[in-house]
Amino acid sequence: MVAIEEKIRELEDKRAQLRARLAEIGDMRPGSLVERYRRCGKPGCRCAIDEAGKHGPSWSLTREVAGKTVTRVVPAAAVMRTQEQIAEYRRFRGLVHELVELSERLCEARLESGEAALQEAAKKGGSKKPSRRKSSPRSRRS
Repeated sequence: MVAIEEKIRELEDKRAQLRARLAEIGDMRPGSLVERYRRCGKPGCRCAIDEAGKHGPSWSLTREVAGKTVTRVVPAAAVMRTQEQIAEYRRFRGLVHELVELSERLCEARLESGEAALQEAAKKGGSKKPSRRKSSPRSRRS
């Protein structure tokens, strides 16, 4: 029983550490940042003549919203910051996944602890019969 209690304390400490790491999460955003090169469609432009002469790069952030893919153009000046936000979102998702798994292990350990306590009480020879509850006196109406 002591080993289970130590395991529970250890899991609770790990959970507290994960919660602290979650509190440190900064700006985040889901999605993928894509670098694109395109052709403008003008017949005399370099992009129509030479494959390597395409215009770009232009950056777009793609993500799913309510089951539909949404794309947003990201200015070149904001690419580095957007990459950091995407990385932070992935870190957040990883921490949440760890927290859920840890919480599940903690719940299982607590169940084990409860079962062990019941088994220990049974070994001590608890009462054989459950106590009967006395009913409250009934009111007499005249």
